[in-house]
Amino acid sequence: MPRRGRYIAILLALASATMLSGCTKTASRMTPAGELTTASAAPVSLQAMAELGRKWEADPSDVTKGLAYAGALESLGQTDKQLAVYKQMVERNPQNGKLAGLYGRRLVAAGQSAEAIPMLEKAIAEGNGDWRTQSALGSAYDQQGHFQKARVHYEKALAEDPQNLTVLNNLGMSYALEGDLKQAEATLRRADSLPRSKSEPRIRQNLALVVGLQGRFDEATKLAREDLPPDQVEANMAYLQKMLSQPNTWQQISEGGKG
Repeated sequence: MPRRGRYIAILLALASATMLSGCTKTASRMTPAGELTTASAAPVSLQAMAELGRKWEADPSDVTKGLAYAGALESLGQTDKQLAVYKQMVERNPQNGKLAGLYGRRLVAAGQSAEAIPMLEKAIAEGNGDWRTQSALGSAYDQQGHFQKARVHYEKALAEDPQNLTVLNNLGMSYALEGDLKQAEATLRRADSLPRSKSEPRIRQNLALVVGLQGRFDEATKLAREDLPPDQVEANMAYLQKMLSQPNTWQQISEGGKG
């Protein structure tokens, strides 16, 4: 990754939690895992989860029971066990491309991009490359620093759904991670111009972050105030300006540095 990209990646990682702390989710990305599970998203009791586990363990090849059990584990925050269930299901159902895609998306959400990439590529190769899978593969490549590869898959996702806010947001943040703040801003503004973006404050907060990283703090403040209270926006901007005032940081961002 070029030096400029490294600096911006660090700043994004440090700033995103602060900039987005007023939103329902703090991640700068909006990659959903998909809705293939038959389990409810509501938390279940430990007793109910254990019962689902027993039913699945009686027949680990049963995808329906396995997804129900994995959903219960997810609702209780037991990510490692959830992924272990998916892994076993995929191993027992090697021809199930949809299952591979779901497992890959869960791996991306867990930050395990190296493991996710072959699963998602397998799903796509077997004809299960819907926008969720393409976008998740883009996110996995972004996590690995392969930004151009990531954007190939974001564009494929957008070919299916050109106004998809999740994909546009992820595409914008991909440009930001690479260090191309102008293209990141243009992409996020494209997303923010869509009517449905009014219900997605993460897009505006990501846009505010990208604008702020370019030193346009007044404009960033105005954007952030659309969704966050003034005192929080003030604290966010002060934090961002403090980071950008560190020795050499702004010079590296504005001049691009040497790779």
